[in-house]
Amino acid sequence: MKLGINGLGRIGKLSLWHHVSRQHFSELVVNVGREVGSSLADIAGVIERDSTYGRLANYLYGCKAPLSVITDLDESTGTMKVNGVPVTILRQSRDPKGIAWKDNGVRLVVDTTGAFTDPTADADAPRGSLRGHLQGGAEKVLLSAPFKIKQKGLEMPEDAVTTVMGINDTDYDPARHALISAASCTTTCLAFMVKPLLDYFGADKFLSASMVTVHAATGSQPVLDRVPAAGATDLRKNRSILNNIVLTSTGAAKALFLVLPEMQRIGFIAESVRIPTSTGSLIILVVNFQDDPANPINRALLNSVYRDYGKQTSYLMYSDEQLVSGDIVGAPAAAAVIEGQETHTRTATINVNLGQFKCEGAPDKVEVPVTQAVIYGWYDNELGSYTNMLGDRTVSIAEEMV
Repeated sequence: MKLGINGLGRIGKLSLWHHVSRQHFSELVVNVGREVGSSLADIAGVIERDSTYGRLANYLYGCKAPLSVITDLDESTGTMKVNGVPVTILRQSRDPKGIAWKDNGVRLVVDTTGAFTDPTADADAPRGSLRGHLQGGAEKVLLSAPFKIKQKGLEMPEDAVTTVMGINDTDYDPARHALISAASCTTTCLAFMVKPLLDYFGADKFLSASMVTVHAATGSQPVLDRVPAAGATDLRKNRSILNNIVLTSTGAAKALFLVLPEMQRIGFIAESVRIPTSTGSLIILVVNFQDDPANPINRALLNSVYRDYGKQTSYLMYSDEQLVSGDIVGAPAAAAVIEGQETHTRTATINVNLGQFKCEGAPDKVEVPVTQAVIYGWYDNELGSYTNMLGDRTVSIAEEMV
């Protein structure tokens, strides 16, 4: 089976790395949508070298790697072999409906551009749409970003679903769903930080929750200050990421509700700051639990919950080591790495005023033990965490295609 990849940005390029290493697909067809440099060799150079992760050859074979693993370049056909896997580069159309997926025998496409995220947009939308891939001949489209419906009031289409591998991938129905969102790197990490707590304590124990992601820079941020576009409201997005900690927003909470519906009734706040590193991010999760004095929630219990959950899946890792962001760049292939040394809890008794609710027969006030827990989870927002999770999701969808 052939795999199509739309885009050769950060996630597109690293997805190619993942799949030429894994070799599940017989051939890769990568749409760049425009001419790059002066020849196909320039595209090969983009694929071969990376300022964050080094050379593709070293990623595949370590320090004894050959100088290059890209061979058989053919400018006339736009083809090459990468680690022995045939790769075709398409350079004609950036509009999904104009990409020659059908002509190249591609049934499954991973869209990594971040440009087409609205599942309700028509295939003939002037600036292109995710649904255009279906018109171009694909049968399934996997989006490496959360869905974003632009027009207020529109519901999620029946043929679209959001899943995180290892959390709710069984929500995907091959007979019904053609558009699948793999959420985001942050949502993926967050889901694996929250799911063990939900499974162990149950949603009723949660009083409130919040998170902050301390996130590496992304390609949308400039290296130097620039003038905002007309109508821009978030002026921080135009400030240099080399010199600043930049406050920004995240859609992790909304996406989390799609993959863990139990969290919808819990007051949840998600915030994000960007920092001047190329990859390697951190989620600081804060949860307020209704505690039970007979069975108190404490640091040791929380760490045991994560440690035990990590033994059941490779997607969550627990560590007692003191880590920094560089330690999780490129590896391991896990959605989240819990740093147990930094798990903290504080328990207090709060007085809840029931009188204002006019509960007949109830006391005016009741004392409730509440434990606030702080949990740290690392993730490589590019290759080590998200791209590997996306690769597993891609293969799982392909295996269900008849």
